[in-house]
Amino acid sequence: MNRALEFLLAPDQRIDFSLRRALGQVDGVGLERLRGRNFTIALLVATTFGFAVALGFLGAAVGDSATPVTAVNITGDAIGVKGYDPVAYFTRGQPTPGIDQYSYRWKGVTYLFASAEDLQLFKANPEKYLPQYGGYCAYAMSLNRIADINPSEWTIVDGKLYLNNGLFAQSLWSLNKSGNIESADRNWPQYPKKPVSE
Repeated sequence: MNRALEFLLAPDQRIDFSLRRALGQVDGVGLERLRGRNFTIALLVATTFGFAVALGFLGAAVGDSATPVTAVNITGDAIGVKGYDPVAYFTRGQPTPGIDQYSYRWKGVTYLFASAEDLQLFKANPEKYLPQYGGYCAYAMSLNRIADINPSEWTIVDGKLYLNNGLFAQSLWSLNKSGNIESADRNWPQYPKKPVSE
């Protein structure tokens, strides 16, 4: 298996069996048997397909940098991180839904936590646990766009939480994390932001 595609087929990427099968076969030939030009063409097609899908979701997303967005990506009830516990990404190493019993309102946004311990950690240092770019998609922000997130598509880099829209965005973002972070860090301050209603 070529190392360039291992990230697509790794079990921890949560790719379902049918997608693995589709990626593992091109006209009935396993990717491990593809060589030279055929492999390059297959890789180009897979990358182009992923990029096209990613751009498709971005086109349907909120918009470009001229459209004001709320400073934090919230649900209709002003809940951040779609109700997931932002501390759990760091303490449990996985996305964990929060519960109403452990909630905390900070700067107009309500955050939910899975435990009293996570709530206390957040209260002590909210900035440490909040996702980058107001909780919007990190890959979209690297392209100077805004997109919603899927709390299951996440990464921690240098102690900072990055969320993405879906598997394709997460995969494309992961190909060049440092470059995408640099681009997104440059783009995020340029977005006009509306305050979150208190």
